[in-house]
Amino acid sequence: MGAQWKHAGRIANASKKGAVITKMVKEITVAAKLGVPDPAHNARLRAAIEDARKQSVPRDTIERAIKRGAGLLEPVNYETVIYEGFAPHKVPVIVECLTENRNRTASEVRVLFRKGQLGASGAVAWMFDRFGIVEASHKDGSIDPEGAAIEAGAQQVEPLDAKDLPAGSVGARFLTDPTDLDTVSKYLQSNGWDITASELGYIAKNKVEISPEQRKEVEEFLGDIDDNDDVHRVYAAL
Repeated sequence: MGAQWKHAGRIANASKKGAVITKMVKEITVAAKLGVPDPAHNARLRAAIEDARKQSVPRDTIERAIKRGAGLLEPVNYETVIYEGFAPHKVPVIVECLTENRNRTASEVRVLFRKGQLGASGAVAWMFDRFGIVEASHKDGSIDPEGAAIEAGAQQVEPLDAKDLPAGSVGARFLTDPTDLDTVSKYLQSNGWDITASELGYIAKNKVEISPEQRKEVEEFLGDIDDNDDVHRVYAAL
């Protein structure tokens, strides 16, 4: 199975802290709007808030985003727009945007795909599976993620890179049926796992094999896309 180029919650390629905060605030707002505005009962919102806190997003900014999503402040009508196409070297890409101006976003995405190929809806979606994706770590490095996946009801589990985890801990990406996302998140959290991401996403069915030089070119292309304020998630068969 191909891994996401940029899994949920990772912000390493964001060029400015302000851009990172903008994306996080959007995620909190949308999570509160699409589910209940209570992190205790909304896994996506809970993970978004925790991610924002780790990046030192002010508490009042987080609270305003939740209230805005719940309709208690002036509304911001973000809509999700999906773009499909190919990065250089024919690497399939799905770009998920959150925007309040579809025309502006479409124009900017076309420019960003100049070094690749922007396709029509459905051009590459068939190359990906839709999963609930939960990323979590456990401070007890002896915990077996595969056993936890079985107990939680996840369909698959993939290890996270140890260098991205606290020393002595273990981390994993749990893939679930979309309808089981909240159930799996709640089970893991109640059993000592620190949830860093919980959302629906795309996983490539197969990876495209390219050289290290080509991979660098593709990652630069994907990084430029991800730096756009309206781009929320980038998935690639890489």
